Amino acid sequence: MSNQRAGKWKSATLDNGSRDSSLYTFFQKAQQALETKGEEDAAFYFEQVVEHMKQGGSIFDDKVERVLGL
Repeated sequence: MSNQRAGKWKSATLDNGSRDSSLYTFFQKAQQALETKGEEDAAFYFEQVVEHMKQGGSIFDDKVERVLGL
């Protein structure tokens, strides 16, 4: 037994992609809901985000203009 005090312990928090997958699902549902309501212009931009994420892009790391195709 040593005289060293116990260290502080914190469990590791890894980003397992659940945040990205839930955002992807949200953007897909938003696109579909807007298309149903006849809001084609707004749905187009949500579709751009969905396509960007589908190709492996991140909405957190890339420029907004690039994600939206502007």
